[in-house]
Amino acid sequence: MDWLLPALAGVAVAALGFALWRMPGWLRQRRRAANDQARRDFHLQRERLECVFFEAAAVSGKPRGLRWVDCDFDNDVTYACNRQNRQLAALVGCTIRFEAVEGGGMEDVAAVSNLRAATAVFEFDGKHWQTLGRVIFNLNPTETIEHFRDQLVLVGQESAARAT
Repeated sequence: MDWLLPALAGVAVAALGFALWRMPGWLRQRRRAANDQARRDFHLQRERLECVFFEAAAVSGKPRGLRWVDCDFDNDVTYACNRQNRQLAALVGCTIRFEAVEGGGMEDVAAVSNLRAATAVFEFDGKHWQTLGRVIFNLNPTETIEHFRDQLVLVGQESAARAT
C-alpha cells in the first residue's frame, strides 16, 4: 500500500507531461480552425466591409487635399497575422480614384486624376471583422507583408477562383 501514492503521483506527472507535450499542437490546430472560420466569415461580410472601409477612408482626410471618389477592390485576399498579438488581418488590393478638394491646394496638380494602387486593411478582433479605413498606398498585399515583415507574417492567399 505504501507504493500506491508514489505510483499515482508518477502517473499524474506522466499525464501532465504528455498533456503539455501535446498542447502546442492542439493550440495550433485550434488557432488554424478559428482562422479558417474567420476567413469564411470575411467572405460572407466582404461587401459590407468594403463599404465601411470606403466610408472610413473617405472621412479620414488622407491624402490631404483629395476627396475619395471610387475604390475598386481586387477579388483576391491575402491573410496575415500580427506577430505580437496574433490578430488576423485580411489585405485586399485596390485601385483608388481621387479628385481635388476645392481650396485644398491640389486643384492644379495634374497627377490628382491618376489611379492609385493600394492595399485595404481589414482586421479580425477574435469575433468580428472590422476596418478603420487603413490603406497602404503603393504596395500590393504581398508587398505590404514584406514591408511590415517585423510585424506581419503571411497566413494564406486566396485567389478569386478558390474563394468562390
